[in-house]
Amino acid sequence: MIELISAERCTGCNICVRACPVNVFDTVPGAMPVIARQADCQSCFMCELWCPEDALYVAPEPDGPTGITLAEVTARGLLGSYRRAIGWAPGSGAGRGADLSFQLLAAEARPAPPGPASSAT
Repeated sequence: MIELISAERCTGCNICVRACPVNVFDTVPGAMPVIARQADCQSCFMCELWCPEDALYVAPEPDGPTGITLAEVTARGLLGSYRRAIGWAPGSGAGRGADLSFQLLAAEARPAPPGPASSAT
């Protein structure tokens, strides 16, 4: 579940707002977005993944907020950890082989398998 946005890192680009498939964030003119509908978060990590500043932290626990603080997240090096883990962060190319999400898109491009043969009656 989305836990926090770091005001120190966030530039207000709103990429997270556009990346979120369930509209968790609200934009704020001239400021960073706000987490407006935290309970709607599906823990898909898209906001954290697409944030170029590593300003977001999504906890892997989808059942509710963990209460983790920015100080804890920072001390544990969790800002940007998902991007690093799958190889999207600068300098983390070694993890790219672990990201198999491209297979989802490849599967959509393939033709559907033939259905069961219909029997003539």
